[in-house]
Amino acid sequence: MFSIIIPLYNKGTYIEKAIKSVSVQTFQEFELIVVDDGSTDNSLENLRFTIYDLQLSEEKILIVEQQNQGVSMARNNGVKLAKYDYIAFLDADDWWEPTYLEEMKGLIDTYPEAALYGSSYFKVLPDRLVPANIGVEKGFESGIINYCRVYAKTMYQPIWTGAAIIKRIIFEEENGFNQILKLGEDFDLWIRVAMKYPVALLNKPLAYYNQVVDIDNRAIGEKIYKPEENMLFTDYGKWMNDPDFRQMYEVLALYGLMKYYTADEYKKDINKILNTIQWDNHPRKYKIYYKLLSPALVKWWFSLLKLGSNIKKLF
Repeated sequence: MFSIIIPLYNKGTYIEKAIKSVSVQTFQEFELIVVDDGSTDNSLENLRFTIYDLQLSEEKILIVEQQNQGVSMARNNGVKLAKYDYIAFLDADDWWEPTYLEEMKGLIDTYPEAALYGSSYFKVLPDRLVPANIGVEKGFESGIINYCRVYAKTMYQPIWTGAAIIKRIIFEEENGFNQILKLGEDFDLWIRVAMKYPVALLNKPLAYYNQVVDIDNRAIGEKIYKPEENMLFTDYGKWMNDPDFRQMYEVLALYGLMKYYTADEYKKDINKILNTIQWDNHPRKYKIYYKLLSPALVKWWFSLLKLGSNIKKLF
């Protein structure tokens, strides 16, 4: 039923836990496709040792090696080899609860009309687990969601890639992940699907989003990508006329463009987006940051806030 795709790049420290979480699933109708994207550490060695140590069937596991081409290409290439109708994604440093696939099958059986499915998840921080504060109504257990409205409410991804399952036919129809994007390639695919098809969510944390990872191996953070590599600069055309999509996009843009603004880079591209913002729909602070204060002042202010936060942690 499920083809599980794991892109692997320099995650030798973490891959064992990811593989183990797949191997102990209570629902066993799956295949696992691991695409090594040109790792230069011991990722492949640890992967093969884990497979041997767990005595996993070779019929269920396929290891593919490719030159480094990025996570989107790795995932897309993995899907091309998939034999099942539903595609599940898991990054090499994340993991699942043992009942993840079983409970997702239940969600699929209950909402067969959906094209995209997800469960809630935990964010793994150095000292604690934080349940994702997905913006659904209190008491919501499972069902079809308004993806944009839910996302905009709390800015927690309602469909996070490590807890996402998509119909293979829909993935292929959308040509998979945009290989040009280096930030937000998953958001870009999920929103393309969500604007056309129903999305079903199981509001139960069954996956673990590991944020205790070497920052050099993470796309998020303070790195400034070229506009064409960041989904915020994508032209979403007519969808901007949809009030729910627009609100969600503007919330993400006001937050995500701040590092560009304080770095004083790509001004023309930033202003093109800022000039379309409906400011009255957002907290006043953003208008102050972007309209009244200089990039240098905003950068100083955020540095001060960060310093205060670090001092507070000492007491």
